[in-house]
Parts: sequence; C-alpha cells; structure tokens
Amino acid sequence: MHTVQFVGDADPRKPLLFVAMPFGVKGDPSAHIRVDFDTLYASCVRPAAEDAGLEVIRADEEMLGGFIHRPMYERLLLAEVVVADLTFANPNVFYELGVRHAARPWATVLICAKGQQRPVDVKPLRSTLYELDEDGALADASGLQALLADQLRTALGERTPDSPLFQLLDGYPGVVMSARATETFRERALWTSKLVARAYRIRVSVTDREQALHTLAEIEGQIGALPDADDELFSSLMLAYRSLESWDEMIRIAESLPAETAAAPGTCEQLALALNRRNSRGDRSRAIEILVELLEREGESSETLGILGRCHKDRWREKQAAGDPGAVDGLDAAIAAYGRGCAADPRDYYPGVNLLTLLACRRRPEDLERIEELAPVVAFAVARHGGLGARDYWTLATIVEISALRGRETEGRRALSAALELEPESWMAATTADNLEALSSALPLLGRPVEWVADAIDGLRRR
Repeated sequence: MHTVQFVGDADPRKPLLFVAMPFGVKGDPSAHIRVDFDTLYASCVRPAAEDAGLEVIRADEEMLGGFIHRPMYERLLLAEVVVADLTFANPNVFYELGVRHAARPWATVLICAKGQQRPVDVKPLRSTLYELDEDGALADASGLQALLADQLRTALGERTPDSPLFQLLDGYPGVVMSARATETFRERALWTSKLVARAYRIRVSVTDREQALHTLAEIEGQIGALPDADDELFSSLMLAYRSLESWDEMIRIAESLPAETAAAPGTCEQLALALNRRNSRGDRSRAIEILVELLEREGESSETLGILGRCHKDRWREKQAAGDPGAVDGLDAAIAAYGRGCAADPRDYYPGVNLLTLLACRRRPEDLERIEELAPVVAFAVARHGGLGARDYWTLATIVEISALRGRETEGRRALSAALELEPESWMAATTADNLEALSSALPLLGRPVEWVADAIDGLRRR
C-alpha cells in the first residue's frame, strides 16, 4: 500500500474526531441569538479533543459546491467520534448527523446553544447545552471544554449506542469497513486535513504575496505525490489563489479538474469569477456563457446570479469609461441579474445591495420606487448576519450603504466606524467608497441627506 509522509504534527495513531458545525458568526432569523462558531471550535472543541487524545478534523465550510462529498462521507463513516452542533438547525449538519446515525452505533456527541428550539426529531437525543453572552461568545468556555473532554473520553470508552437506529433495530448492521479501507482513509484524511489547513491559513492571513504563492506551489507538489487526491484539496487551492487574486492559477486548476468535478456548480461559479476578474480577450463573454448555462441546468441561485450581475456590471463600467453608447445595456443586464438573485434568496444581501446601488445609478422614477421597497428587505438580510455587532467588514459596509439609502445617518456612521476598526485593506475601503459615490447621486431624489455620506466617502478614501 502507498505510504505518504504526514504533514505537520498529526499523529496517525490517534483516534479521529470529525466536527460537524457551521463556520463563522451565524445568527437565527430573528437576529436575537448569534454564535461565533469559529471561537467555539478553537476555544472548546479542539482543546477538548486534544485533552481526550483525539486528532480533530473540521471540514472547511467554503469548499466549492459539489467538491467535498466523498471526504465528508468517509469521515462520518470511519471517524471514531463525531461532534455535531445542532444550533440553528443547519441543514448540512443535520444531514451529516443522519449519515452518522445510519452508519455507526456510538460515539456521536451532540451540542447546542441554550434557548434554541431543536426540531422534534432530535429533541429526545441527549445534547450538551452551552450558554452564550450577548456578543455570541461562550459564557463559560473552560467549563464547556472540560465537560466536552469528559464526554469524548466516555464516548470512546463505553461504546454505548447513541444512534436511534441501532437502539431501535436489533441486528441493524450499520457500515463495516475493512481494516485496509480504514487505514487508507486515515492516511488520506490526515494528509488532506493538514494541506487544507495550510491553504486556509494563506487565505485568511496573507502578509507576503510572493511567499504565499511559493507555499501554494509547494502544496500543489505535495498533492501531486498523492495517488488519489481528494477534490477538497483542489478546492482549497482555488480559494487560496482567489484570496491572492491569482486568476491565472484559479483558471488553470479549474480547467484541469475531472469532468464531473468541473461541472459542479461551485467550480463553474469560481471559474466564471476568475475569468471575469482576469478579463483577457474573450474572458468576460466566456464567464457569462458559463453562468447562463449553469442557471439553465441548475435553476435560479443567488450565488450564481450575483456573479453574473458582477460580470454585467463590470462590462457596463468598462463600456461607460470608453464612452460606448451601448453601455446602458450592460447596466440593464446587471440590474436584471441582481434582481433575479435577490428574488431567488432574499436572505442573501449581496445581490440585494448591488441591485439597490445600480438602481440608484440608473435613477428612473420606477427605480426610485423600487429602492424604497427593497431597502428594508436588504436591511433585514444584513441584520441576520449580525447587524452592527458583526465582525465582518462587508456586512458593516453594506449597512453603511443601506443607511445612506434609508436616510439613517446615526446607524450609518456607527457602521462605518465599526467597519474601519477592522482595518480593511485599501481595496476594500475603495470599493465601499465607489459604491457610496454611485448611489449618492440618487439621495437628493429620495430626499435623503448627503453630507454625512460625503464624509464617509472621504474617510474611506483616506484609508
């Protein structure tokens, strides 16, 4: 059997823990409860696993659509322990829990934030409840860590069935894997996990672009040494190259993937995004063709339509700068795409805020009426992502733009101050300034104040 050199300090002899939970800061639809899942993982789940002698694997949420099915199934089937967080009834987590309960009789540990109404099918299942403060942080991180470590040790040692299927059906077989299959899985899972972690660190903490590109080239070389590399690795590489705006590399990887993986919605979307941003001869037209074909095949998606809207918006700006009289066609097409994206999923504020900005640019009487109707809808979508308490620049920047359109100066200034405290990169601040300038021409027509918006633009430009 092929043997690989493990990356990092993973111990192949340790039992594996797979963590099924959301990523980032999430809130319930009412925006009354928020959870910082990354901090929960880092401060409690991971150290509890280390205390219990487990090697922990957490899948990256931002994998491209359709990429990670095989490694996800492998981990659920073969990891000695699974921790599943039921907070907010995340559909991915519940699906993964169902697979686990169908496959393995024991060692599935459930956790959930207090105050959550769990779906009726899981209410009878034993869950550990954790308490949050008003900022979505754990009220007692050390206590939860100690409790969870004890539960993980118990789950490993007692082998008491916690799956309803195994409890209900005598002789239910579950899934039994051969020793060779298990060994192969462990080898690949640990190798993949460490390479994915390296790529992820590049995405979230780039300080030296050239060194980051060199590291990614090294990771590609290590992937080439693996005879059966998971698509998860290629997804991580694409997303890491995206964070570096290395469009050529993103396109190269996407075009080298097997046909089935290349056809996955997430792959198509990211390829189109990279083509549009590179914008060599024919790139933007090809990006639009890919997205239109994807919509015909998969149906309406706010993500796909958001990228399509961006392609048309960039085409409009390009033609407008060149004095092309046909530029307005691109503006109309962008508004149509963002409008479809907003209708496909009103919870996704990205197409909504872009739609509002472009309606403000076009400034027809019916556009102004539509702005009045849609601004509260987009504001609600942003509130679901944490509102003024969010620690994400784009969420706060969107609140600034929505506040300008709704005439809410105090809220807009607060959001701007919070956004700038996050020390955004210069291009991020410039993007927000451009958006505010685009919509500011419509503010007098809406009867909204413009002075504070001009101050906001000036402050962002200085960044």
